[in-house]
Amino acid sequence: MNLFATPLDIALSCVFLPVTLFSVWQLGTWALLQAKWSIIADNLRVLMVGTFPVESMGRAWYVAGVLSVATGATVGLVAKPRGLGACALVLAVVAVIAAVAGHIRMAGFSGCLTLGLLPWAAVSKFLVVHRLVQKAIGAIWVLGLVSVGVALAPAGMEHWGGLLMSVLVTLLASVLSIPLGVLLAFGRRSHYASARVICTGYIELMRSLPLILIVYWIWVVTPLLAPGNPVPDLIRGLVAFTLFFAAYVAEYVRSGLQGVPRGQTEAAASLGLSATQTSRDVILPQALRVVTPALVGNVLDVFNTVPLLFIIGLTDFLRAGQMVLIDPQSNGRSYEIYLFMFSIYLAVSSLITYGARRLESNMAAGHRQTGA
Repeated sequence: MNLFATPLDIALSCVFLPVTLFSVWQLGTWALLQAKWSIIADNLRVLMVGTFPVESMGRAWYVAGVLSVATGATVGLVAKPRGLGACALVLAVVAVIAAVAGHIRMAGFSGCLTLGLLPWAAVSKFLVVHRLVQKAIGAIWVLGLVSVGVALAPAGMEHWGGLLMSVLVTLLASVLSIPLGVLLAFGRRSHYASARVICTGYIELMRSLPLILIVYWIWVVTPLLAPGNPVPDLIRGLVAFTLFFAAYVAEYVRSGLQGVPRGQTEAAASLGLSATQTSRDVILPQALRVVTPALVGNVLDVFNTVPLLFIIGLTDFLRAGQMVLIDPQSNGRSYEIYLFMFSIYLAVSSLITYGARRLESNMAAGHRQTGA
């Protein structure tokens, strides 16, 4: 990248480089010399899990471990760790040993890091493991999420919060919205006018309304639909997210369906396949292959909008940080809290974005090889 290629590049570089370097210097000086990061350590439990009971923290660590393993295995399918990844793996193992000998909380974080890096390295380096995980990745995530729900259920959903709740809502809403979105996409292309009108109306309605309105509407209407049967606020919020993002998934899938050549349908019909078999075994796999990067990007949209759940009283990661700042002992420490939350959001978003780009690159390479 040449910053001084043209007179305009030179002018812009002379303006922005000093400003950028000065900003980095000021931020680094404050972070290393003036910031009091003890506020993060003292309130880390609230930021990570909200009001989750202290006596049940072992369950929260189990959930973190399961999600780390599933994430590491998924990343291993699309990205191979090179020199940097190998060094990070060694450092993580060393950190676990040092942390176990020192502080139990650091041992937990280091252990989760290692549980994510080990599957990443194993899946990407060993072909047999790669093939096995590739076939079973869906089952891994489904079983993992089920075990997570079983582990956290005794603590009560009203105590789920912090980054843990944000991640769980993101994963569950992303997974549940896919089958509903696929049905809506096929319904919008249906030969039956009633199904086509209903699905089209639903998609356009959801895409025309703000998510915060959908969340509040579902939260208000649920008691009317199920009187005498209290539904946890977390379930209501999850339903709202699923219904809302399913409309966007439907549009992604519909674009993929339109990209499948018509000859594929004709070839399937010539083989005697029914319309259902053609859609399920021929058309849908090809469409999903095209739109998978967009579906992964949709996960990022879900994660970034989880803070809207504050309107129904849930304590997501951002709300947990605001709870910490309400404490008089945290007075004047807002920069540290918000910078920490910014770093976490950036790390999670970067991981999702990296996975989407690597997945898109791998699919493009596979398509070129197939075409060749």
